[in-house]
Amino acid sequence: MTFSILMIGLLIGPAAVGQDRDVATGSKSAAASVTQDRPSGIAASEGDLLAWTALWKGERYPDRRPRVPDEILKRMKAVSIEEAWEVLRKEGYENQFVGGWQMLHQDRPFVGRALTAAYLPSRPDLIEPIMKTGKAERRVGPSNSWPIDMLQKGDVYIADGFGKVADGTLIGDNLGNAIYARTGTGVVFDAGARDPDGLKEIEGFNAYVRGWAPSFLKNEVLSSINRPIRIGPATVLPGDVIVARREGVIVIPAHLAERVVVTAEIVKLKDEFGHARLRQGVYTPGQIDVPWTEPIKADFFNWLESRPNKPPIAKELIEKQL
Repeated sequence: MTFSILMIGLLIGPAAVGQDRDVATGSKSAAASVTQDRPSGIAASEGDLLAWTALWKGERYPDRRPRVPDEILKRMKAVSIEEAWEVLRKEGYENQFVGGWQMLHQDRPFVGRALTAAYLPSRPDLIEPIMKTGKAERRVGPSNSWPIDMLQKGDVYIADGFGKVADGTLIGDNLGNAIYARTGTGVVFDAGARDPDGLKEIEGFNAYVRGWAPSFLKNEVLSSINRPIRIGPATVLPGDVIVARREGVIVIPAHLAERVVVTAEIVKLKDEFGHARLRQGVYTPGQIDVPWTEPIKADFFNWLESRPNKPPIAKELIEKQL
């Protein structure tokens, strides 16, 4: 088997050895110049990204990841894990949640578009050819900085580090600062991180990780960027919307993001209306907890019109949920 076939099959990248470092100035432009439609290498090709995310019909990043609109991400911050999960489950997406890990700031949910990376346990015979691949693609610094070089505003760096915590710390406070400067969000790692006190000092940054350890990254290989990955029991595609809250992380396919937001907002409106009318004694629980009659629907829409902040949802979409 030739090396090129090996690279296509394994999609491997340079060894991530050494310690946490800042991303070199100017490395973003170097990463941006990498040819994304080549058949093999560290990052996925444009063709692969288009094929994996064919259900997404909206705007895309230059690397061809789906770019869910900022407005949807903003509204997604108010969506609960349970609300998102219910929509995904009905659409047949049942492997999209991971929980039970550690969150840097439990009271600060964060949301963003997935830039994925995967790591493998390293082996000596891979290091030289992997380094050659990275050099040919004009990547800068140690390989655990390469995904960071490709981050954009609104991204969440999400990585499969095969659950390794000790010697599996993908970032510390130096790379955390670099990540936040590029994204304004945070990270989700099926792996470890270090320097939690230093990371807490980055205003606005958050992290959801397997655990914390004082060690540096050791004996790992970056195998891919922007390819499908697994974190715990969840599958992640590049461009998915990541919602991280204290109870866990839910991964929302880009093409379902708006549906999740709209459905959750309508459910909240229905609950607000129902609770208000129950407190007022206008209806009984037996009237509210079943499909509404036409008079109750009319009352609901009159109530909705009287609210000072009307939701950005078309009336016909609300009617479908009633």
